[in-house]
Amino acid sequence: MDGMITANRLSDGIVVFLDAKGGWSEDFHAGVVLTDAEAKKVALAKGAASAEANEVVEPYWIDLEPRGGRYVPKALREAIRATGPTTRRDLGKQARGQAPDFLKTSAEA
Repeated sequence: MDGMITANRLSDGIVVFLDAKGGWSEDFHAGVVLTDAEAKKVALAKGAASAEANEVVEPYWIDLEPRGGRYVPKALREAIRATGPTTRRDLGKQARGQAPDFLKTSAEA
């Protein structure tokens, strides 16, 4: 299953996603979509190294699914973490255009 690595940045608690360069981004769109077990293993090791270096807390894998031609988190919890506040859409990542419903699948890229 397709997925990506997420964590919380240690300095401020913001939800972040592992990007293709091995760094961390607040923007779901910048998170690298991983499609195989070896890539998942390598990315989790990078996440563990970042946690050891006190950059992030609790990095872990989230499952993604294609919906409407775009990747979105499969679990509601992860969709909320990636999007931001659920009570006001004018705040958080959805207000900045960083919500997951805009991420294209690899077939569209």
